[in-house]
Amino acid sequence: MSSATRLPLAGVLRLGRPSDIWFKPALSAVAAAGPPNLTLLALGRLDLAMYTMAGSLCALYAHNRPYAARARVLAWLVLGMTGGLAFALVAASLTTDPVVLVTVGALMAAVQKTLCDAARIGPPGNVILTFISSAALFTPQTLGQVPGHVGLALAAGALAWLVGMAPGLLRPHGPERRATAHALHTAAGYAATRGTGDGHTAARAATAAAVQSAWQSLLSTGASADRTRRALERLVVRAEVALAAPADADPDQLRAWARALRGTGRVPRAGLPAAAEEELLGVAAESAAPRRPLRLRLAPLAPLAVRTALGCALAGYASLALGVGRPYWALVTAASLYQANVVLTWRRGVQRVVGNLVGVLVFAAVVPVAHLHPLALVLCCLACTFGAEALMGRNYWLGSVCVTPMALLITEFARTQDSTELITDRVLDTLVGALVGFAAAVVVTNRRAGDRIEHALTAVERARERAARLLAEPRPAPRDLETARRALAGALADLRATVDAASGEWWQRALPQERVVLAEQSGHRTLAATVRHQGPHAGAGPSAEQPTGQPGAVPRTRTTATTEDGRP
Repeated sequence: MSSATRLPLAGVLRLGRPSDIWFKPALSAVAAAGPPNLTLLALGRLDLAMYTMAGSLCALYAHNRPYAARARVLAWLVLGMTGGLAFALVAASLTTDPVVLVTVGALMAAVQKTLCDAARIGPPGNVILTFISSAALFTPQTLGQVPGHVGLALAAGALAWLVGMAPGLLRPHGPERRATAHALHTAAGYAATRGTGDGHTAARAATAAAVQSAWQSLLSTGASADRTRRALERLVVRAEVALAAPADADPDQLRAWARALRGTGRVPRAGLPAAAEEELLGVAAESAAPRRPLRLRLAPLAPLAVRTALGCALAGYASLALGVGRPYWALVTAASLYQANVVLTWRRGVQRVVGNLVGVLVFAAVVPVAHLHPLALVLCCLACTFGAEALMGRNYWLGSVCVTPMALLITEFARTQDSTELITDRVLDTLVGALVGFAAAVVVTNRRAGDRIEHALTAVERARERAARLLAEPRPAPRDLETARRALAGALADLRATVDAASGEWWQRALPQERVVLAEQSGHRTLAATVRHQGPHAGAGPSAEQPTGQPGAVPRTRTTATTEDGRP
């Protein structure tokens, strides 16, 4: 095992800064789950809350997506959640054999993991889906009850859709503004290093990720664009300029633009020269271009799907062998571990175990209050839901401290249970799921990772050669140069993501590090050359903070977008 694939402990539990919108998924989850749960409480049918929670938890998703894209994603999520629930309930009504149910749950977990990763659904990823479907597999059921229970989930999912879309009435471009502001802010940090100072490599990677995310946000809304989106596109162009040529960018101007986007005021105007304006006409065509076929997006995920299916099945079987009454907890624990490579899976495993062990202590402290009255149970569950989403962004283990008591309290909706037994089962299933799940990640190797690096290197070299040929022409067509620049920037981003994923895998040949470094260096030099092709002051124009006619200090470029983990 090489030094690149050691299993670290340092920093695994370190807390990060909360997201700028940490309160949005937290409040959305409470707003979506509260009314159905309180209605069922008033009707004396709190035992049905598990089904409404399936739909309500869809409100956790898609908070970084523009509202047009969010509407589509949430609709598909509600359908996927209720479809998985229906399949699980039918299976539960047809058999009570725990081995068969664990097998079905493991296969469903693998499908959910693969589809969520292929669609880049974003946090909380596949684990909410797996938690609901796996729990439903072990819920006593008859075929006649299935339509009503699925209908409850679908109704709650419709409410979750409305909750997720409601903020768009006040800030219709809020997600795009936040993504653009983040890109500008990180670009300012990279520009401050001038591309050579301390930490410039990490700053460049952070800026590339932020710019890619911003373009993903803007392009996901479709081919049509209003005046606000066009203004935001010009600002993302400025962030790309700093990424390609940090020595030519003005960090203070970038930060000023970022600050101006935080509220609801007018988007700053970042004027561009005529040639650059012509290049921006290609953005709509790019957003309308067909996505890669699903088959091509699923193929690289095959090892991850096998890991998930094998790890979840073995974790469930081990839980059954130990006599634990809820093997789906071990299954869900295993499903929550799997990340892009073995090292990241190890980190998630440590975080999951620590969070769950602390979480059962929180449950032991909360459950006496929850047993006082059904209303207290509902309120405690909602409080844990809010806490989980509020803390998850700081570190996964901290969010799990609230996820664990929330999951345990949900089991109390149907009937009051022995708290000691619940705690014991949860601890055992957590340990079994983490150990067996990680073992599966080690056994199922991902030898295709090295091959994907070769493909990514070839793509970078071809994109760089094309951009260099255009630069060698006396007057290259702006749109052609723009297309070449987008292709090169996207290829470089894909290469870095592929190398990062492969460097955390075991049992594979040595990575071509020297060739990767050379390809990245030459690629970024070519990107800088495409920016300077228009001259050092090409990007001058009026803005909110810069009077018309004042020369700017920022040239321009433009790249494409491609972007994107889990719980109970």
